[in-house]
This record gives sequence, C-alpha cells and structure tokens, in this order.
Amino acid sequence: MDQITLQVLLGHNPWLLDKNAWQDIITSHLPDRYIPRHLVSPLECINNKINLIIGPRQSGKSTLIWHFLANLSQPFLLINCEEPSCRELCKSPALFLTSIKDIASPLPGLFFEEIQHLPEAGLFLKGLVDLKPNVPIFVTGSASYHLRSKTRESLAGRAVRHHLLPFGMTELWPEQLPPLISEEKAATNWKELLIWGGYPEVVLNQNKQAILAQLVEAFVLRDASDIYRIKRPDAFRKLLSLAASQIGNLVNFSNWAENAGISVNTVIEYVNLMAESHLVKLVPPFVGGKRAEVTSTPKIFFLDNGLRNLLFGGFASENQRADFGALTENLVFTELCKNTNPLLDTILYWRSSSGAEVDFVIRTAGQLIAVEVKAGALKRPKVSRSLRSFIQAYRPDKVFVFNESLVDSIKIEGIDVIFDRLIHIPSRIGKNQP
Repeated sequence: MDQITLQVLLGHNPWLLDKNAWQDIITSHLPDRYIPRHLVSPLECINNKINLIIGPRQSGKSTLIWHFLANLSQPFLLINCEEPSCRELCKSPALFLTSIKDIASPLPGLFFEEIQHLPEAGLFLKGLVDLKPNVPIFVTGSASYHLRSKTRESLAGRAVRHHLLPFGMTELWPEQLPPLISEEKAATNWKELLIWGGYPEVVLNQNKQAILAQLVEAFVLRDASDIYRIKRPDAFRKLLSLAASQIGNLVNFSNWAENAGISVNTVIEYVNLMAESHLVKLVPPFVGGKRAEVTSTPKIFFLDNGLRNLLFGGFASENQRADFGALTENLVFTELCKNTNPLLDTILYWRSSSGAEVDFVIRTAGQLIAVEVKAGALKRPKVSRSLRSFIQAYRPDKVFVFNESLVDSIKIEGIDVIFDRLIHIPSRIGKNQP
C-alpha cells in the first residue's frame, strides 16, 4: 500500500491508531436528529454477505449504516470510493484484502461508501465475497453502480439489497399521538411532502430550496458529467426539466429529442440514467391481453416532489397551483414505491386506445390492485367509467379510490371499491398493510 492511500485510510479511520477512537467516529457521523427509517428492510451483520443500500444521493444511506454500526462492538473500516487512491486500492479483491490485513488485524468489518465510483463495482464486490473474508460488508451506492462497468456482474446470493428512498409518510407520522391529532399532523406532513419532498436534509432544515438546488447540481455536475461522462450536460439538464413538466404523462421520446436537440437514442440513454439514479421512474402499462390497450409507451414520474418542483412548477402552496392534480398523483406514486417491494412488486398504469385509464395497477403477492387518485374532496362514492371498465375486464383483488376526505366503500360487479383519504395510503398498500 502506498503512502498516500495509507494516509487517506488513516484519515477516515483514526481508530487504526487509537482503538478508543471508534465511538468518536460513530458520534461524528450521526446527525443531531435521527428519524428511524422503517420503510427499508432491516440491516443484518452476516459474515461474507453484502448489505447493499441503494438509493439517490443524500437519501440517508450512510446515516442508516452508521446508526446500525453504533450498536455493534466491532469497528468497521471505511473505504470512501470517491477517493482516487481508494479506487486504485479496489482494483483487485485479493490485493485489497492483502493490503488491509497489513494495517488491521484481525480484519475488521468493511464499509464501502459510494461504490458506484468504482469502474467495475459489481465485479469487485463479487470477487471480494468469493474470497470469504469472514467479516460483514456494508455498501452504499446508487442502483447505477454498474453503469460504468464493462460487465454487469450479478451479486445474486452474495448481497441483500436495501432500497432507501427519501422519507415516506409513515416515517414522518407520529404514531403515539391521539387519533385526531395524529390525523391532523399527517395531513400537514402530506402537504409538506407535496411541495418540498422527503429528502432528509430538506425535511430537517429551513433553507429547503437551496438544499434541493444543491442536490440537482450534485447530480448534473458531479454524477452525470464527471462520473458517467455524458457528452451533453446542457441537453441532460433540459431533459430533466422536460420530464418534470410531464409527470404522469406518456413519454414521447421523439418530441423530447426535438426539444433538447439530441437523438432519440441519446434521450433514451439519458432518461435511463435518471431512472438508474433514482430521480425518475418510467412506469410501463398493464397489458392484460386486450387488443385495445396501450402496450408499450411508459409514463414518467419523479421519485421526489421537491426535486420535481425545483425543476418545474415552483414551490407555491397547493391551493395556488395549476398542477395540483399532477403533483398529487406524483406524490401518490412515490408513496406506492416506498410501501411496496421493488424486487417483488410491480407498479403499472392501465390505458386503452380509446382513452380509458386507471392511474395505477399494482401486482403484489399474487394480487392485482387498482388505484385511482382524486386530488380534491369527494362528497359521495362514485366510480369513473374507466375504473368500472377495468373492474369488469380484470376483476382486481382490491380497488382503492384515494381522495382528500371521503372514507366509504361500495361494490362494483361484486368487487369492493374502497374510498379512503390520501394520507391513509401507507396503511392500505404494501408493507404497512394490516
């Protein structure tokens, strides 16, 4: 190990020189206020197994790990993959382990930060586990950690993936308050998420717009330009704004290419990069075998309302917005993402060629769930012609109409249609479902 790499590791891991420094390191990495992240699967300390926490920048991935490590007695070696010397150290799994054993014995647990900076991250992690270092391994990174790789190495059987998005409703919902007070607080949280989104630093600070601007610049300038070497950062920024203006709409790649002055293939490449980095998500159509259905065109949504509003729409309150309906639908989508399993569940939309549409169709645990979104208040339960057509054609297991105020239920074709408040989505869908 060269002297520069050694100094970098010692700088990040002063406990190598003083064992008593480990608790000080833990304290320095934990925020003054920690909000538990119960929408992510629990971390486990298992030897020769990777806990891979993926998600967007500043969603709290590192804080989640440091909070977990704070309850362990054994120290972990932090390897920050943004450091050029650490990237050099990680070129070979075997040489990496040999080098680490020269400075730490016995071998400590390993914590790799921002693994996507390694040119062959998947290959390195696979090789590392296969060498059986007999220590637990924790890794943070974007899902796009393989985008720079020449190979897309599978970590099947070697890694447990934990998907961490910005805060969801239930993570901000005070559970110990009396019911009416809890409902009122939840409604306030919903309005905050609608306008400002759920990034931890945004939630916990006052200067929200400046923090959101820093997040966008970090992605456009540092990730897209520096890491992924996109050739047209100006066009990339233009596409981000176009996507923000089109939330909930069908994607027209040809139109976007004309607006951004780039080819359709480049648009697809850039949009896929946005999706891999958890800025947006393309939602494909539900296709149940009907000839009149839309069969290929996806819709686009942002995974955080705050970032979307920074790029397009601004931060006016909900009663002053022309895009209130689209913004509500986008927030519902983010809540569905946070309350379902990205590996086991699929979120789709349904649309016929004649224009009949259901906002979201979820495949989960062998069930089919239809979800309609109404941004305003409903006075009585009423089912749209489009939703009725879907029920008749596919007889879903569950049907929800989420709205501002109405709680009720009716039967359509023998199927229960549940009307409930938007703030109750987490208790009705996915992980928190009773």
